[in-house]
Amino acid sequence: MEQAKITYDQLLSENNELRIQLEEANDTIEAIRTGQVDALIVNNGDSHELYTLKTADQTYRVFIEKMNEGAVTINRDGLILYSNSKFADMVNMPLEKTIGLSFSTFIPEVSHEVFEKCLINAWEEDCKDEIQLIGRNHQLIPCLLSCNSLELDEGLALSLILTDLSLLKETERQLKIKNLQLVAARHVTEKLNNELEDTVKERTNELFLSREHFKYLANNIPQMTWTNLPTGEVDYYNQQWYTYTGLSIEDTKKWGWQKVVHPDDLQTTTDKFLSSLRSGEIFEVENRYKRADDVYRWHLNRAVPLRNEEGEIVFWVGTATDIEDQKKEMEKRDEFIGIASHELKTPLTSLKGYLQLITSYKKEDIPVKVEQYVEKANKALNKLQTLINDLLDVSKIQAGRLEYAFSTINISDLVKTCIENAEHIYPANQFEDEDGSDFFVSGNTERLEQVVMNLISNAVKYSQENKKVIVRSARHGDRVRVSVIDFGIGLSEDQKERIFERFYRVEDKKFTASGLGMGLYISAEIIRNHNGIIGVDGELGKGATFYFELPLV
Repeated sequence: MEQAKITYDQLLSENNELRIQLEEANDTIEAIRTGQVDALIVNNGDSHELYTLKTADQTYRVFIEKMNEGAVTINRDGLILYSNSKFADMVNMPLEKTIGLSFSTFIPEVSHEVFEKCLINAWEEDCKDEIQLIGRNHQLIPCLLSCNSLELDEGLALSLILTDLSLLKETERQLKIKNLQLVAARHVTEKLNNELEDTVKERTNELFLSREHFKYLANNIPQMTWTNLPTGEVDYYNQQWYTYTGLSIEDTKKWGWQKVVHPDDLQTTTDKFLSSLRSGEIFEVENRYKRADDVYRWHLNRAVPLRNEEGEIVFWVGTATDIEDQKKEMEKRDEFIGIASHELKTPLTSLKGYLQLITSYKKEDIPVKVEQYVEKANKALNKLQTLINDLLDVSKIQAGRLEYAFSTINISDLVKTCIENAEHIYPANQFEDEDGSDFFVSGNTERLEQVVMNLISNAVKYSQENKKVIVRSARHGDRVRVSVIDFGIGLSEDQKERIFERFYRVEDKKFTASGLGMGLYISAEIIRNHNGIIGVDGELGKGATFYFELPLV
């Protein structure tokens, strides 16, 4: 009985001692986290070692604690020496319990190889990669892992910054779904038009022999169809036209179609129609037609000329395909882009302001490492600012609100300015200015500089081995041509046809291009608004030449 009492007293004493140690440990961790001390002690198995940060101060730790990213410091054994509250929240664990654990505990098997490779490289140089992190309820969190070496009194450690990419990944997934839907809708529209064109070509000879065969065909397709004489007078509509408009033959004969075109679209439609009649080129325009119930719907109009053996136009065959649903989908995407761009500008501006405050902080010297981090953050913010500006430009283009203030511009000076900027931004590349002479055009300086910098940026991006880029300006008749020549991966014929489309990017097996594929689309719109032309030459594997031409003053 006496032995049992001694054992109980010993256990009670040991329990009190352990409780006191636990309270001391929690107090120590809280003091380190809040910046009250500059050191921590880690048991290495044989003894206790003291770790102190050379550049530690309270301001720095408070900054880390307030970050939206998870921040962890580990030693060469992978043990966590420090963790901020964000990381503890990400892995759903009390902050005090993360200290001393192996960081690999939170890495799922699927990310082990990437993590170990990044960890090995991080001791030599800064690196980053995407990994998965085990979060709440064992759910995997996609993260961007940034590794930087950190010098402690006792040796090197690693600073790990984990940025949660869940929202970004979901946004990308939603955008991809919308893009696929839009592409599918576009393919359906193109397929319908191509099928109709093929059908018309196959039946051309028969149509000369029997107009009734044509009427039978036209009345059994979903599109509205018409034929018009070389003078422009419409002499036939199919049944779908009368069903849609609710008008009679007398109401819409000759030029009666103008009654159902939306007033805002009438001038553009008429001008393009008359231009095609004069040139004999294919007529194509998007406009709104009024339905029998007074509702306007968007249509894609396309007409091709049919010629006789002498090459003279006998008559035109046209179609109007309902694209209202596709337009709405495009508007939804453009609205999303516009809203997202504006929403991103506010936190971006705030973040820039905070970085400027850190840079201009004069109360005490800012650690060199912090200055380096601020510089890297500013570079990342500038890239994000460019993407946001591109998104806003696309939204303005779609809304017809891209602003221009024209003046007389010396193209030679503009090119020199752009090359100087490029040499600063891309120091690893070699730029050559092949300037013919002074060329003056009427245009907007900022927008034309934007075009030239877009072409230069594109040349640099797709020239990973040969770093030489030539910018050439020369006279072409009554125009000046500005060309940006690279010696990179080049373009296939299919890529050259699509390179100026919105969101299109050239993909190569050797590397993945960054960006959203909007730079060339925006550049093309700017040049069109300057009454110029833009194009590209090149071969796959032999580089590319992007150029634009503007009328000389």
